[in-house]
Amino acid sequence: MAPIFYDTHAHLDFPDFESDIAELLQRAKAANVSRIIGIGTDLESSRRAIRLAEAHEALFAVVGWHPNHASEAPDDIRDELAKLAAHPKVVAIGETGIDRYRLPAPAPGQPSDLHEMILRKQTRLFHQQLEVACAAGLNCVIHQRAAFEETLAVLTPYLDRTKGVFHCFVDGAVAARRVLSLGCLVSFTGILTFKSAVDVRASLEMASPGTFMLETDCPFLAPVPYRGKRCEPSYVLHTADAAAQVKHTDLQALSAMTCGAAHSFFPKLG
Repeated sequence: MAPIFYDTHAHLDFPDFESDIAELLQRAKAANVSRIIGIGTDLESSRRAIRLAEAHEALFAVVGWHPNHASEAPDDIRDELAKLAAHPKVVAIGETGIDRYRLPAPAPGQPSDLHEMILRKQTRLFHQQLEVACAAGLNCVIHQRAAFEETLAVLTPYLDRTKGVFHCFVDGAVAARRVLSLGCLVSFTGILTFKSAVDVRASLEMASPGTFMLETDCPFLAPVPYRGKRCEPSYVLHTADAAAQVKHTDLQALSAMTCGAAHSFFPKLG
C-alpha cells in the first residue's frame, strides 16, 4: 500500500482555488493525501474553511485570525471564535502569532507609531486566541516571522493548557530545539526542497519522530519542481520525498512519523 500523507496547513478558501477545488481534491486523493487541514486567516475565512470541511470528508478546519490582518480585526474576537471552535471538524485555533516582517509602510497622516500599534493589536489577538484554545481544549497553529522571542514570550505561559505547532518552520536547528523543548511541534513546507534551505533541513534532521509535520501552506511555497507556481495539497509528496532523505528513512516510516504527530496534535482529526 502506498504511504499516506496529510497536508496540515492549506488555504483552500482562498480565491486561487475557487475554480477547481473538486479537481484539486481528486489530485490529492490520487496522491494518497488523505487529510487536509484548511486554515482560517480571519473570522470569515474561518467560516469558509468550516464550510469546505462540511462539504468534503477529507477536509478539516482551523479557525483564527492571522497577525497580518490584525488591523482589520475587532477589539475582541473571543466570543465569535469560541462559537466556531465548537464545530466538530475544527481541530485547532489559528493561525495566530506575531509578524514583524510584513508591517505596512505608514501612509501620510497615519500615526508615527503605527508599527507599534499594529504589534500591540497582534499581541492582544494572540492572547485572545490562546485563551479560546485553552477553554476549548484545542492546540494552536502558530505564525511568527521576525518575532521569534516575542512569540515564545506570549505563548509560554499558556503551554500547560495548549500546545503550538510553528508552521512553515524556517528558523534553524537552535530555534527548533527551543520550540521542541517546550513540548511544541514544527511543520515543514516545500521550502524544505529548495537548494538554499540548508538551515531548514538541519531543523528537520534534529527533530525526533512525533515532533514534526508536513504542510503545503498552499497556494504559497510550492516545492521543487513546481517552485514559483500555485501550490496545492498533492504537492506535499514532494516535500515528503525531501524529508525522507533528510531523515534517512523511507516514505512508509515518514508517513507514520508525520501522520502520527498530526493525530496527536489535532485529536479531533479522527
